[in-house]
Amino acid sequence: MPDQSKYGKRGVSASKEEVHAAIKGLDKGLYPNAFCKILPDIAAGDPDYCNIMHADTAGTKGSLAYMYWKETGDLSVWEGIAQDAIVMNLDDMACVGCTDDIILSSTIGRNKNLIPGEVISTIINYTVRFAEKMAEYGTRIHLAGGETADVGDIVRTIDVGYTAFARLKRSSLVVNDIQAGDVIVGLASYGQAIYENAYNGGMGSNGLTSARHDVFSHAYASIYPDSYDSNTSEDVVYVGSKKLTSLVDVGGREVAAGKLVLSPTRTYLPVLKQLLDELKPHIHGLIHNTGGGQSKVLKFISDKAVIKDNLFPIPPLFQLIREESGTDWSEMYQVFNMGHRLEVYLPEAFAERAVDIARAFLIDARIIGRVEQGQGASVEVFSPHGHFVYR
Repeated sequence: MPDQSKYGKRGVSASKEEVHAAIKGLDKGLYPNAFCKILPDIAAGDPDYCNIMHADTAGTKGSLAYMYWKETGDLSVWEGIAQDAIVMNLDDMACVGCTDDIILSSTIGRNKNLIPGEVISTIINYTVRFAEKMAEYGTRIHLAGGETADVGDIVRTIDVGYTAFARLKRSSLVVNDIQAGDVIVGLASYGQAIYENAYNGGMGSNGLTSARHDVFSHAYASIYPDSYDSNTSEDVVYVGSKKLTSLVDVGGREVAAGKLVLSPTRTYLPVLKQLLDELKPHIHGLIHNTGGGQSKVLKFISDKAVIKDNLFPIPPLFQLIREESGTDWSEMYQVFNMGHRLEVYLPEAFAERAVDIARAFLIDARIIGRVEQGQGASVEVFSPHGHFVYR
């Protein structure tokens, strides 16, 4: 497919086949079907407890933040990059039931010639404020410092990553056991949650390499040559029509295109904490739709058909990406979350309460589909733009 070739030319993959092949022989931990790896309680040796360690980064989103900051002087976009990297860890961990007493450490690699100290200060100071905000909702995050390295020889602009660790009672774990008859409650990735300061386009931290090249003008290739890999084919570098400051209408308000794509990855931690407090015995699965988009759940099911036939309207951000890129709709749903990034699998009798909990945080939620018995694992997406099947 042409779009698949375009992704390949940019050195990215929606399904990370090579990565999964490289790690397929590794131990999957105590509970292989858990959303992230669960280890024995190495810290204290208590058989009633387990350890969870998770590492992730903001990916290539930092390249776009660098461009937008240089164009506008807006340092706040770096706060979003910190949140991106933090949330990609914490929300994965929350999907196994970990919502409190988390130790967090940062690893930042920068090109000092391009990224000054004020950017590093913004990232570190926001990490503190993010932890303080989550504490207001009952999640204690303990900051363990970190490392900031000047590695301009190997990092073009900046790479922002975090590692998180927690010790958790095994009785508190959520291990995916998605069942035929479950419904799927989806939580919107866009809008403005009660704990957010601005409209969130719903981007998350996946698909940024393609999004930024597909949306923004080729003029940026010469202005910011450090924002992309010079080995990338010129015909797929910044091939869109938008300036970073072009205004996009999002429900009656105008947001700069660069700021929209840079919307920080929404955390669902406050919602998940309440969901687990109230509904944990009834929750059969929690899926964070990051890499793999709407097909993410495939990794956690067997002999089940996940049918998604009541999705949210496609948010303006993903409409923009589609219009600029012409990417096949099937690929859009496999690369981007397309409007909801968290899925709760549970019996229908408890779905209304899950929806109500999310909406109390001003996050839209709805039953977006159901689970049926199947032959092998499959995800079916019914959209206004086609019916797509992923296996």
